[in-house]
Amino acid sequence: MFKRKLLTMVTVTATVMSLLAGCSGPSKETNTNGDAASGTQKESTESSEAGGGGEFSYPMTSGKTLTYWTGLNGNVSANFSNLGDTPFAKAWMEQTGVQIEFQHPPAGQDQEQFSLLLADGNLPDMIEYPWMTYPGGPEKAISDNAIIPLNDVFEKYCPNLMAYLKANPDIDKMIKTDDGNYYVFPFIRGDESLCNTIGLMLRQDWLKELNLEVPTTIEEWHTVLTKFKEEKGATSPFTFEYTMPVLTEENPFAYAYNTSKTFYLNSDGKVHFGAVEDGYKQFLTTFAQWYKEGLIDQDLATLGKDQVSAEMTNGSSGATIGWAGSTMGVLIAAATATDPNYMLQAAPVPTLKKGDFPEMGQIENRYPNQGGVAITTSCKDIETAARLLDYAYSDTGHMLFNFGVEGESYTMVDGYPTYTDKVMKNADGWPLAQSLSAYIRGNYNGPFVQDKRYLEQYYTIDTQKEANPIWGKHNGKAHKIPPITPTSEESQEMSVIMNEINTYRDEMALKFIFGEESLDKFDDYVKTIEGMGLDRALEIENAALERYNSR
Repeated sequence: MFKRKLLTMVTVTATVMSLLAGCSGPSKETNTNGDAASGTQKESTESSEAGGGGEFSYPMTSGKTLTYWTGLNGNVSANFSNLGDTPFAKAWMEQTGVQIEFQHPPAGQDQEQFSLLLADGNLPDMIEYPWMTYPGGPEKAISDNAIIPLNDVFEKYCPNLMAYLKANPDIDKMIKTDDGNYYVFPFIRGDESLCNTIGLMLRQDWLKELNLEVPTTIEEWHTVLTKFKEEKGATSPFTFEYTMPVLTEENPFAYAYNTSKTFYLNSDGKVHFGAVEDGYKQFLTTFAQWYKEGLIDQDLATLGKDQVSAEMTNGSSGATIGWAGSTMGVLIAAATATDPNYMLQAAPVPTLKKGDFPEMGQIENRYPNQGGVAITTSCKDIETAARLLDYAYSDTGHMLFNFGVEGESYTMVDGYPTYTDKVMKNADGWPLAQSLSAYIRGNYNGPFVQDKRYLEQYYTIDTQKEANPIWGKHNGKAHKIPPITPTSEESQEMSVIMNEINTYRDEMALKFIFGEESLDKFDDYVKTIEGMGLDRALEIENAALERYNSR
């Protein structure tokens, strides 16, 4: 009965989601506190009591093998069929003394395979997954007997993570359920500079040639895009990967009107839904006008990564939205092979008035729920699993996860962990992202604290290094909803409501932009969304927010 109900519940909710981590004495391993990501790690004297006495140290000598289920990152799968084959994983196993049998779902089938895995009930020891997306939230995963609460586990076996949480109470709050249960060994952005990752970029060489400044207002953007079209022959001056949901949700041009296409935290401390607000209408009006003028890619609705890359490197487009690494860095590398003058420049979130400070903008929570490891109810050796995972939050584990093995993938230069040529100039010609992924997990998350010094080296071009600070100049943190969790019943209700609302909103947004529907009908569009249960969705969101604030 449990399996049938769970399979039905998870499968249905997975559709919605696609639209939307045993005992010894005092540890000899030191702990990392909140300063670890900035390179100022400190030691903690916290220890764990052993059931049979004696001291605990790494590597463990149990000779145990644990199973670990996780999706295989694309930068890893380009060169390895299993995470266990990478130098990183081999070093992790060697340093902890635990053998890990990694299990990976087929590429692109993470959610489907996760659902089937849970329905089967024969779980691996550990599952890495964005647990906030579990139907009903992490507390439901516990009550479904899929994963275990980790409060006692953390206290007994995880001095490193506990020291970090004690030093960072804001993170501690994020990785608990409303009932106060820890449920995950979390991925944590170790510094706020790692939280601004998406933004606008445009052709710096074209700006110089046309004697134009980096645009900071909607009006200046209109001028720049018009010049790109008229004087540089760009057929699609502005283009972006519209089929990537996060990029449509984090559209800086919408932020210019102090709104979002989805839920956000308003200045009144309540959750609002931006897509029904007047600011969103103004954004759609602007985009509709730009589309009509040929300033926006006419194939907007179907644009994928390959199309955007081609247009941004062949001169068809001059501006886009993306990441400093996987977008800006990749585009520059590809284009300069034939055009040495090609260069991209980050642009800030635009405003309506010159000199205004942007109120909204893209930012992640420091616990962004991009991957954390839970221990399942099938695990027979909870202590070993916990010790294995806690290692990542120790000083030496922190260095392994972010920089790899000293003397191989990095060396210390004046106290700074510096990647070696083995990583930065891969002998096999691997792109830097792939080379890094073989030795570290710093560039694709996991159960550890991400170090900003990784990013300082991942960005090799000056304009890349300047991007995140430029994109981070806004008050978006005040409007970011924390990792709230609706109850199981609320989650099911929310899924039904928002699936219908989001589908309708996205269909109408394109119709408005393409001129297929007049924006004079925006009020009718709002009434339709309200009729789909928006008030109830907001009630659920704000109730979950109130519970979070009370943790």
